[in-house]
Amino acid sequence: MSHSKKIGAATLALALAGSLAACSSTGGRQMTQKRAGADGGKAKTMTVTMVTHQAPGDTFWDIIRKGAEQAASDVGVTLEYTNDPDATKQAQLIQAAIDKKVDGIAATNPNTGAIGPAVKKAIAAGIPVSMFNAGGPDAMGLGVIGYFGQAETDAGVAVGERLAKDGAKNAICVIQEQGQQQLEERCQGVEEGAGGVVKVERFYVDGRNDAAVTTNIQAKLTQDKTIDWVVTLGAPFALDAIKSVKDSRSAAKIGTFDTNPALVGAVKSGKVTWAIDQQPFLQGYLAVTSLYLYKINGNTIGGGQRVPTGPAFIDSTNIDAVATFAANGTR
Repeated sequence: MSHSKKIGAATLALALAGSLAACSSTGGRQMTQKRAGADGGKAKTMTVTMVTHQAPGDTFWDIIRKGAEQAASDVGVTLEYTNDPDATKQAQLIQAAIDKKVDGIAATNPNTGAIGPAVKKAIAAGIPVSMFNAGGPDAMGLGVIGYFGQAETDAGVAVGERLAKDGAKNAICVIQEQGQQQLEERCQGVEEGAGGVVKVERFYVDGRNDAAVTTNIQAKLTQDKTIDWVVTLGAPFALDAIKSVKDSRSAAKIGTFDTNPALVGAVKSGKVTWAIDQQPFLQGYLAVTSLYLYKINGNTIGGGQRVPTGPAFIDSTNIDAVATFAANGTR
């Protein structure tokens, strides 16, 4: 992607973004709908269904949802939010949106084999689809109008390079959900970026059970005292790892992909050394706004290319600035 395209997408987002507001909630499969004018936003002119692979309790998705809700308020969209961490059920949610004949669908794609056919069915039915957060490599080939997110392998490479720079020797890359291609791509990138300087082992846990995540990482650190870095692929799991490091009396440092308000606090306190920020608020905002602009004016954002929203590191050098926005629940 050219530098000018990146700047263009960022400028558009800034121009459209208003004050950050909206409530959110977490949990399993769920749906909310904003009433026309009830939030003080514009009268609704179209209905967009957002379908994500959010798992119960994963607060990262609160930030994406806030971005989507803010966009809906700003441009006049009735937003329906649905989610399921099971890719097959996620595809069923896309089919349900097709059956309702909504005006647009914004979807994540953690598993192209399961979700790709549903996306193609939506497009064949005349429903434009935007994609965000997961599924970048396959997104444009499926026929979506745009993709908004970070390149997962590239983000992983940046982490691997950072590990080598920070003097790591033996790291575990903690994968919280088997079968999600973007998570495997992250750890693959970490291995590539480390360039053999750092030993990187993929370590699988059940991300739907925080207690088990903590116990399993703790057992691994107790078993292997040579592990000097724990890399997690989501903010909640980094917070679990803090407990694991403490209880195993390990000297391992922690780095993570993604943020939430509690994780920002952990970076500020030094319990987590750094985090990769893919700007989830921006992902949710652009996924909805792109569908609106496509409907009213045939616009596409990114000129047929994926629009990167990351990666960028949050660490002790910039955490104070990020914390200001994290207090709003938007970083």
